[in-house]
Amino acid sequence: MTGAPTLRIEGFVIVSAEGNLADDDGVMPDALKFQGDQQFFSSSLDRAALIVHGRNSFEDQPNSPQRKRVLVTRQIESVAPDDTNPNAVLWNPAGASFEQACAKAQIDAGMVAIIGGPDVFAMFFDRYDTFWLSEALNVSLPGGQPCFPGVPAQTPQQLLAAHGLTAAERIVFDAGQDVGVTPWRRS
Repeated sequence: MTGAPTLRIEGFVIVSAEGNLADDDGVMPDALKFQGDQQFFSSSLDRAALIVHGRNSFEDQPNSPQRKRVLVTRQIESVAPDDTNPNAVLWNPAGASFEQACAKAQIDAGMVAIIGGPDVFAMFFDRYDTFWLSEALNVSLPGGQPCFPGVPAQTPQQLLAAHGLTAAERIVFDAGQDVGVTPWRRS
């Protein structure tokens, strides 16, 4: 007898030294784009059964149009197909559960990649199996957009730990630029 299908929830973000994912205009600057991290991000999303993001977050990669996704929005009542993308479902968390959005997207197993923005990341704090926190520690974005609500009063690491996640060993992508990713896993 096999168990019920399962979803693994994984988050992905790259942040500056201050924990910001975008500059003060809300745009991810080229200063946060590093080849090793981008390759890791792209290959991770290629393994995902479903991508979840808000209206301002998008991976903009060659495989993006083929990926199934849930777009978080307040523009609809609950869940609905996205008329502009046959691989996308629109989801209003105030009107439907995440499971209902997944059902509409016809996904009941596999890795779900949460790619932002800050409020979308926060919705899954207590559900992440793994959160992949990439950091570009030599990049400074003063006044930028924090990766999570609560930053900078708390660091991204403090917030992940407060939600039951524990850091594993950091994987270095670029030692000279001090860029790497730390997997934060559910204990």
